[in-house]
Amino acid sequence: MSALDGTSYTVWVIAGLAVVTLITRSFFLLPEREVPIPPWLQRGLKVAPLAALTAVVLPEIVMTQGHLIGTWHDARLPAAVAATLWCVWRPGVLGPLLAGLAVFLPLRLLWGW
Repeated sequence: MSALDGTSYTVWVIAGLAVVTLITRSFFLLPEREVPIPPWLQRGLKVAPLAALTAVVLPEIVMTQGHLIGTWHDARLPAAVAATLWCVWRPGVLGPLLAGLAVFLPLRLLWGW
């Protein structure tokens, strides 16, 4: 396979992904009337972002290289606790982020956790 073939393949893959994205997102824009969504699906869609975020973030907190961390001397754990406590106290996005970083950075940079 030459470089041109690889470039051509990449262009076709990107174009295909763009077409699939356009078609799947158009299903919500093309109908002239509102599509009824069952109540159970509406409830599920409300928690989907939280479930997706948990599925992405939780393994990053409790795992290293595919294995559970074996020590409490990992700066991610206290940082996650600090961010969670801040979010319980004052919900938002910036506060928990800053609280987690305020705990994580000194532990990682000063104490080498």
